[in-house]
Order: sequence, then structure tokens, then C-alpha cells
Amino acid sequence: MNIDFSKAGDGLVPAVIQDNVTGKVLMLGYMNAEALAKTQKEQRVTFYSRSKKRLWTKGEESGNFLNVVSIAADCDQDSLLIKCNPVGPVCHTGSDTCWNESNQADDILFLKLLQDFIDKRKAEMPEGSYTTSLFQKGTRKIAQKVGEEAVETVIGAMANDDENFLYESADLLYHLIVLLSHKGYRIEDIARELKKRHK
Repeated sequence: MNIDFSKAGDGLVPAVIQDNVTGKVLMLGYMNAEALAKTQKEQRVTFYSRSKKRLWTKGEESGNFLNVVSIAADCDQDSLLIKCNPVGPVCHTGSDTCWNESNQADDILFLKLLQDFIDKRKAEMPEGSYTTSLFQKGTRKIAQKVGEEAVETVIGAMANDDENFLYESADLLYHLIVLLSHKGYRIEDIARELKKRHK
């Protein structure tokens, strides 16, 4: 990554900070070459403070660090997009973002995280894991569990037992994601199919 620190004339480039999970833009800061190098080395965002005239690691006083997930340059090589996992609120005012927005992930995003977790189980196959045991038993057993959970979901719906209906629906989705992973697919593949039909 070759960043053009000379373009603005002050040796600084803007760095947009984005939450890796929610996708929210958290703040905007500025970096010089030294700040970028420190950020890459320590995997915590360090800016060049224009008011303090020195390097400044976000969270050095508050403990609200920005842990780096990825760093990308734009097409002109004169600005940065840094995806992070923030520790606590980002703004000095105590707000989640410098635009006073909430940085809560939509609940639906948990399905992607669950898919990632299940895929990790498939790759690592840790002993003692229920998910591992399903993968070991193969397609027939996983598909059978999907069928069982579907029936239990229907029973919960027909009995007007909302608590049980939601509980069994969660079991159904979990086992369906395991089956998708086993077959080499992800929940996003179902989303794409539904999106295609919606058109």
C-alpha cells in the first residue's frame, strides 16, 4: 500500500474509521506516515493530532481503543478506510460515533456471525462440540434434524405458544445453517435467492 502523503501539502491523509461488524462510520481522523506505521504495527488506530501536534493513539487516555481489522487505501491512494472493533464509545462526548449515532448492530446481522461461527466449527472440528457432532454424522443426520425442528416449529405455531414457536424457530434456523455449511453454502446464498425472486 503506497499512500500519497504529499498530496494535501501537510503530510496528512484522512482516515475514515468504520465498525467492522455494524458497518457504521465511527469517526474521521488524520494520519501521517508515522501514524500509519504505528497503527499497522500495534493494530490499534493511531492518528496525528493536528491540535496536539503529535501522534495520538485513540483510547490512550479513555481506554476506548480502536482495534484494527483491516486497512484499505482509496483509488487515488490519498485516503484510508480502517475497519475496526471499537472498545467502548468512540466520541469524546461519550457517543458511539462522532455523529452522535447509535452503533448497535441490527439483530439480523447475528445470522452472519452465527454462519461464521458454524463455518469455523466445520473447519476446526473441536471435540465436544454439538456442531462438530452434527458435521461428523453427515448429511442424513443434519437434514433429519432440520426436519424435526421444522415439525416442532409448526407444532409451536399451531398451539399458539409464541415462546415455544420462537424457540423452535431458532433451532430450525441453526440446524438449517449447519446444513448449508455442510453442503458448502451460506445463509447469504438463501438471501440472494430470495432477493432474486423478489424482483
